[in-house]
Order: sequence, then C-alpha cells, then structure tokens
Amino acid sequence: MRNNTENINGLKYLSILVLLVGLIFYASHLSAQNASAHWKANVVKVDITPKVPMWMAGFASRTGPSDGTIHPIWSKALVIQDKDKNTAVLITNDLSGMPGDMSGRIKEKIKARYALPENAVLMNFSHSHSGPVLKDYLYHVYPLSEGEIEKVNTYSDWLEEQIVDLVGKALEGLVPAKISSENGVTRFQVNRRNNKEAELETTTAVNGPNDYAVPVMKVTDLEDNIMAIVFGYACHATVLSVTQWSGDYPGFAQIALEKMYPGATAMFFQGAGANQNPLPRRTIPLAQKYGKELAAAVESVLNEDMKPLAAQLKTAYSEIALDLNEPPSNEVLEKMIKESSGHYQRWAVMMHEKVKNNTVELSYPYPIQIWKLGDQLMVALGGEPVVDYAVKLKTQYGNDLFVLGYSNDVMAYIPSRTVLEEGGYEGATSQIAFGHPGTWKPTLETKIFKRINRMMAGF
Repeated sequence: MRNNTENINGLKYLSILVLLVGLIFYASHLSAQNASAHWKANVVKVDITPKVPMWMAGFASRTGPSDGTIHPIWSKALVIQDKDKNTAVLITNDLSGMPGDMSGRIKEKIKARYALPENAVLMNFSHSHSGPVLKDYLYHVYPLSEGEIEKVNTYSDWLEEQIVDLVGKALEGLVPAKISSENGVTRFQVNRRNNKEAELETTTAVNGPNDYAVPVMKVTDLEDNIMAIVFGYACHATVLSVTQWSGDYPGFAQIALEKMYPGATAMFFQGAGANQNPLPRRTIPLAQKYGKELAAAVESVLNEDMKPLAAQLKTAYSEIALDLNEPPSNEVLEKMIKESSGHYQRWAVMMHEKVKNNTVELSYPYPIQIWKLGDQLMVALGGEPVVDYAVKLKTQYGNDLFVLGYSNDVMAYIPSRTVLEEGGYEGATSQIAFGHPGTWKPTLETKIFKRINRMMAGF
C-alpha cells in the first residue's frame, strides 16, 4: 500500500515538474514572440506610370517622347515603427531621380499631415533611365516644347500627391512585424571608367573599384510571412535606352521577387553606383537577365539565416554646403553658344544669362541621412556618388553597412577626390548636364566624410 502511495505521489510530482517546465518554455516562447512583435510595419505601392506620352529622363540622345510601356513603374512606401513608437518611412521610386525642391515639398506635406520629420523620411530613386522627366529638373537637357513642359508639370504635381497619400495609407495599416538583414552578392556591374564597353567581350580581367554587395532587409509578420523585401545594388539602371516606360533591370528584379514570394512587396534602392554600368546592355533580354540575377542573389540571402534586428530605430538627417567652381568666362560661353548644339548649347545660354544677372549659385546644400535599425546601419547619400564612397565607408564602418546613393535629391555626380582630379564625365562634364556653373571644388569628399563621421558619432 505504501509503495502504491509513493508511486502516486511520485507521478504527481513528475506531472507538476513537467507542467512547470512546459509553462517556463511557453513563457519564454511568448517572451521571444513579444520581443519580435515590438516592430510594427506596413508596405504599400502605387503605379506611377504616366498615362500619356512624355519625355523620358536619363539619356540626352533621345529624340522624342515615350511610345509605350514594357512594364509599370512604381512608388513604394515601407513604414516601420519600433517598440518606443519611433516611426520612419522608406520610399523607393522607379525614377531617374528627383530635384531637391520636389522631394522637399513631399517631405513637408508628409510632416504636416502625418507628423513625420525630415530625418524619418528617406526617398530613394532607382535611377532607371526609362522613367519620366520631372518638374523643374534638367529641362535644358531635353528639347521640351511648352506643351511638353505642361505635361511634365501636371504629372509631377500628381506624383507628389500620390507619394504623400501612399505614406498615409501605409501608416493606417501597421501590424506587428519582424525585421532582419544580411548582404548577398552578384557581379554584373562593371566599372565604366576602368573598362571600355566596346572591348568588354575580349576582356579577361575586369578592373575596379567595385562593390558587388546586395544588401537585403526582410520584413515579415509574426508567422514569418514575408511582407516586404528591401534590397539594393550599386549599378546604373541603363540597360535600356528605348522610349518605353520601365524600371529597367531593378524593375525586372522586383517583378521576379514578387512572383517568387506572392503577397510580398519588393523594393529596390540604388547604391553608390555612379561609375558602374550593367555590361553588356541595350536589349530587353539583357535587362531581364540582370533582373533575374539580382533577384536570385536576394533569394539566396532570404533562404539563409539572416540577422534579426532589435526593435530600436534611430534616424538623422543633415545638409552641408558643397562648393562649386566659377563658370567659364563670357567669351567661352559665347563661343559655346555659337559652336555647340543640344544641351551643351542650352546650358551655355542659361549660364550666360545667369552670369549677366549675377544669379550664379556657387554652393549646393548636399543631403546626408543615416538610419539605424537594431544594429543595422544605413547611410543614404544624395546625388550620384561613385563607388569609391561605398568602399571607403565600408572600410571605416564594416562590410555590413548598407550604402544608398540617389537619395532625397539627385543634383549631380558626386566624384571622389581621385575621380574629380581625373576628370571625365563623372568628374567634370556631367556638371553641364545637371546645370551647374562649374565642377565641384576639391574639398568635396573631405566635407562629406567629415559630416558623416560626425553624424555617426551619435549612433
């Protein structure tokens, strides 16, 4: 009898122990789940394909407006919120770029309507050369009639409202989420300053510098369903030069990923790829090929273990005055007006008028933005920074760093000091395309890194 009682008591103790272990495991599971739920997120997108034929941005060699669509172009907004309700929005766009005045108006409207400050709104542009010309942006590059300018202005006003409304819709649908990050790799970018496109087929060694990283951020719900795939690459979106709307290779990459992961929204951001081209190029099959290669690199990252990001968000934004050299003399400008053609002649006419009226601007407010999600740092630079900036930043702050170019204001090429001294398109003549009076002064790179380092000290 005593043995039976002892056995019963032993079973009771064992049952209680099992129950306690189960409760502890369940509590730890809930704790882990709740910790991951401290992020909230939502992603939405809007089709921004122009509904009428318009001039396309990117190539000065085009001779007329668009005449069709390969695939739609999009603006996409990812809103994230940490456990302390700090909120930010990343807006990616299948556009060549956007002037600071326009992106500034968008940010002001977002702040007024949704109380999101400038540092919490990051706009990036894929630099597709198959998107539309925008308001007050590089007009002298294209032979725009008054009727074409009116279409550009109408579209641009509509686009501003679409992007602002997009942020509002994303804010309305925040749900508990998990965020993770990692870097992959793909290698179709080629440094165009160090390799001749025409000789590439017989080249056995491609010269750098390069940055083959494919930064990836995954946003899921608590059941691990993918909501958003944010990814980047540092390479010009210039495979296509036809007059049909598309997102170029980044557009095809986003399409491929959204087919692989139904229900997910794929968002591409452009890196520091100002001197990187996809080579060879110029055909739709090549744009599709590079898009698939990039999507495959992202898929590989998503299938591996990724670094979970704690629900802590910090954002900062700053502008610095970058100095420009004086324009050419009146004699040189007058000679250009007489002897040149196309956008070089239109630039000379414009600059001659500015010199005459004493309205030449010899500095430019350059935007720098830094975000930190958990321990994932992101540095977003304005303009078209050459790859040297990414290489140097990763040397200082680690290879896990995400480097974005073409952010907030695409006002010019941003050469390193080396590229500036070498000259060429990225270092010198592109300043004409962007309407600047002269080249950047040699202090350019030093000023940018000094400000980045100062901002990084707060992270």
